[in-house]
Amino acid sequence: MTERAITVIAGLDEIGREDWDACANPQAATGGRYDPFVSHDFLSALERSGCVAGEHGWLPQHLVLDGPDGRPAAVAPLYLKGHSYGEYVFDHAWADAWQRAGGRYYPKLQMSVPFTPVTGGRLLVRPNPGAAEDRRLLAAAAVELCRRLGASSVHATFLLPEDAETFAEAGWLARTDRQFHFVNAGYKSYDDFLATLASRKRKALKKERREALADGIAIDWVGGRDITEAHLDDFFEFYLDTSGRKWGRAYLNRRFFSLLAETMADKLLLVFASRGGKRIAGALNLIGSDALYGRYWGAIEDQPFLHFEVCYHQAIDYAIAHGLERVEAGAQGTHKLARGYLPVETRSAHFIADASLRRAVADYLVHERAHVALEAEALTQAGPYRRGGDTATP
Repeated sequence: MTERAITVIAGLDEIGREDWDACANPQAATGGRYDPFVSHDFLSALERSGCVAGEHGWLPQHLVLDGPDGRPAAVAPLYLKGHSYGEYVFDHAWADAWQRAGGRYYPKLQMSVPFTPVTGGRLLVRPNPGAAEDRRLLAAAAVELCRRLGASSVHATFLLPEDAETFAEAGWLARTDRQFHFVNAGYKSYDDFLATLASRKRKALKKERREALADGIAIDWVGGRDITEAHLDDFFEFYLDTSGRKWGRAYLNRRFFSLLAETMADKLLLVFASRGGKRIAGALNLIGSDALYGRYWGAIEDQPFLHFEVCYHQAIDYAIAHGLERVEAGAQGTHKLARGYLPVETRSAHFIADASLRRAVADYLVHERAHVALEAEALTQAGPYRRGGDTATP
């Protein structure tokens, strides 16, 4: 077999947009599946804005596998990290335990989209008969890089099933968690969705939406080339206020949002809430080929239920109006359940270099997977949909 060259690049500026996207979103050019987060535009915006950089603990180490034609056949977004922030699959307890035992957990490698808890491709392969082998080569390259750099581990998070299978076959440890997604069961309107809910839940949501829009609150959708710097200024003010109160720090800067609007405006949807002509809250969503992804939210005034209206109900309205299959509203949040979002399994895979740490983590994950499965079943049963009637099933 001919030796295949795999290169480590220090940023998206070292690979052409068309070459990266031919691997990341190969069906997009013909109207097929499109994932905005693994696109060259999104990942390079993180780097060009300085949100992702070595000084912030995210040093790009992207993998590029050459094809027989000299073009990249497969790529993987990979970062050398000095901490575990901005990942949403938490391994702080693993790090603490290993460091108490005298080990060194950092640096580690992270195969993911920074600050983005959205399932998508991580082993990104240009379609070809050897695609499965290309995925295996990328997974093996990540392990080899881990060893060369002296890193403790490699973590591939929010995986598609085919990538999770590749890592499992290579002996990586499997981890599961859950998010809450709204599934559009072919609804023609929000009222169609409401009709699938139990009566008490339906009345509660109607009341919640009325109260959210009381006191003169108006909602606007702004997308595409209608997005201006003034819109982004207002949204960034909201984002800073909420991220500062919730997490104590903002991962993203103002330039990042301008770059998104500059390079992928047609994939953005801003939902604003205004009072008396002044914008007081907003959410930024990204639009994929089959899903709406709620990503960032903020508000500078308090209004009961406004967060639920702007982030969850309006997202459902948009998905139904545009025929999208689902809404993914970010990590965690059991409060989404009452609003029609049901638990969906998420997957990650973990290569641990040290055998003793690997055994301890493997034992922990057996129990964690069982707990996650039981919890997801209980949450689904507690959902708002009518028993024995039409229900949305992720």
